[in-house]
Amino acid sequence: MRNAEFKARLLEPDDIRRAITRIAHEIIERNKGAQNLAIVGVHTRGIPLAARIAQKIVELEGVKVPSGKLDITLYRDDLSEVGLQPIVRQTEVPFDISSRRIVMVDDVFYTGRTARAGLDALIDLGRPSSIQLAVLIDRGHRELPIRADYVGKNIPTSRQELVKVKLLETDGEDAVELYELRGEVLG
Repeated sequence: MRNAEFKARLLEPDDIRRAITRIAHEIIERNKGAQNLAIVGVHTRGIPLAARIAQKIVELEGVKVPSGKLDITLYRDDLSEVGLQPIVRQTEVPFDISSRRIVMVDDVFYTGRTARAGLDALIDLGRPSSIQLAVLIDRGHRELPIRADYVGKNIPTSRQELVKVKLLETDGEDAVELYELRGEVLG
């Protein structure tokens, strides 16, 4: 990472596993089971997190929950700042979301803008009965009136810090790390 200095390793693989287990339990409890539930992960690291949560629900409830992949690139309100050629990935939601309870999963919750884009993308696919948000890390600094329903860990940060989630499926290891940005401020 350019202009970023490693500060600390915040979560180890066992911490991430426990957070996913807790989130799965909370989802089941809040929804009184897994019936009529679906899990949708936001590209990129929300997808493997969603798959892990869905698998944990199968282990706990014996119910296979449909899952999908959501690309929010074209729904971002900062698309012009992302670059001249933003990378658009495929949205794969192979089930009707209408009248379902959808749990949207992302890795880091920061300003709320990704969640807002995800809400817009989901609504374009149908009319779910509800949309809930699950995140592995909530780092604060909300700019929109959106909150996560399920949080693996709250990690208060400054705007000069960056939280990096690493997952086995995308990065070859499970970890959450904190970096100090030099010369840049996100937000």
